[in-house]
Parts: sequence; structure tokens; C-alpha cells
Amino acid sequence: MADWVDGYWTSGDGLRLHFRDYPASPRGRQLPIICLPGLTRNARDFAELADRLAGRRRMILVELRGRGESAYARDPMSYVPQTYVDDLQLLIAELGLERFILFGTSLGGILSMVLTTLNPDKVAGVLLNDIGPVIDPSGLSRIKSYVGRGSSFPTWLHAARGLSEVHRMAYPDYDLDAWLEMAKRLCRVTAAGRIVLDYDSELAEPLKMPGAEAPVDMWPLLEALKPIPSLLVRGALSDILSAETAEKMLATLPLMERVELPRIGHAPTLCEPECEAPIERLLARIVRAG
Repeated sequence: MADWVDGYWTSGDGLRLHFRDYPASPRGRQLPIICLPGLTRNARDFAELADRLAGRRRMILVELRGRGESAYARDPMSYVPQTYVDDLQLLIAELGLERFILFGTSLGGILSMVLTTLNPDKVAGVLLNDIGPVIDPSGLSRIKSYVGRGSSFPTWLHAARGLSEVHRMAYPDYDLDAWLEMAKRLCRVTAAGRIVLDYDSELAEPLKMPGAEAPVDMWPLLEALKPIPSLLVRGALSDILSAETAEKMLATLPLMERVELPRIGHAPTLCEPECEAPIERLLARIVRAG
């Protein structure tokens, strides 16, 4: 495992937010990569990828408010993309990052598109993991059905089985060991010894508001990626990113490459063997683009 240190910054409303900072070696002077996780995920989702890339590049694994070691919000209605973007803008400023790469899974991919729109001269390349400007309604309904349920388990084995019941359609080939690995990425142990999902259950509150499912035109956000190298990773079984939307994204972005992973749904881990070469090609293209 690569060495990393805990980093913290303060949000505009006074929350202490956390990220893992994997430093580059003295020779690893390439642009840093900021990794942004999905709705209920945390920095551990990118730990295996960071182990592979750390040293060559600085890896900054962000935990959004209400996840992992980041403080829970006082107002659950702040669990919305605009607030996450405000938090991330403060982090970028505090770290003094002039140029960087964004890797975003699901919600993290949406935030990556927004950040690229706001920072066109700072973002050198983007990886979008199973997300695009159109979110399939069936996938959104599925996510809303389980987010915030507050599940609690007595053992890691129970947690693994509980997660398999919710996510088995996305990972049909996972065995018990894989589910245990997922459980240890998504869950934490409480002081009472119970195993719970590692996020604030109240982050589901904005999803319950009237109009939460109203379509928002995100295609203009995608336009910001046109001049920079990008990679789209899609699970072939995804119920969030349709094949049709992926094709339209490729037609829109001349510098986008796509990799589709068989028998994987929402969302890939980015550590699948099929991802390694495309990620290396993306990083090489960013270097060539300057």
C-alpha cells in the first residue's frame, strides 16, 4: 500500500472536511489527480487506484461533506451539487492547485463537469466513471430506494451479504471475498461495535424534495470538456448511463475515449483489468497536450 496522509480543509459553513493525500515521489512531477466519489462513497473507493498511481502522481482522494471522515452537515439540504462544488473550490484554492486532473465516479463525475466549466484553464483532463449528462430514470429510482436507509450489521459477513442484496445486479460475478472488500470500503465500525454505512443518512433528504427528479440539462456542462483529453468508463450493465447517452457523448467530445466493461453495472471500481491501459493512455495524452 502506498503511503498517504490525512488532509483537512474548512467549508464555507464551518465543516471540517477530509481528504487523503498520496504524495508524488521527487521524480513524480506530473499533474495531481483529484478523485471525486459517488453519492454514498468515500476516499476508500479510490484507494486501490491510488496505490497503483501514487509516486508517479500526487493523488488527492476527497470525501464530500457527510461521508467518511468529513463532518456531517448541520443542514441536510446542503447535500446538493452546488454546495459540494463550493467546498471543492475552497479545497483547490487552499492547496494552491494551478492545474490538475479530475477522476469522478457518478456524482463525482457530475461535479467534475461543473468544476471544468468553472475552471477551464486549470483542468487538464477528466475521467468520467459511469456518468453523463443524462441519468437514466430507472437507475435514479433504484438509488433513491436504498440511500439513507440506515442499515446496521453485526459482522462484516452480514454487511457483505446486505450489500450483495442491494447491488448484486451491478456485480453479478462478485464472490464473497469481493463483497467483503466492498463492505470495508463502504462501511465503518461504530463505538458500539456495529457496522454501518459510512455516510450521513440525511444526505437522502434533498432527493425527497418535489422536483428532485425533474430533468436538468447537463449537456452544456459537457461542452467544457471539448478541448481536453477525457475518458469515459461505462459498465455494460449500467442503469445510470445508457449506451445511447455514451454514444452521444463520444460524438460531442472529439478527445474522449470510451471503455465499456462487460458484466459490470453502476459503477466500475476503475481497478478492473480493462481500465488500466485506457487510464494510462489518458494520462499520456494529457502529458502530450501540455
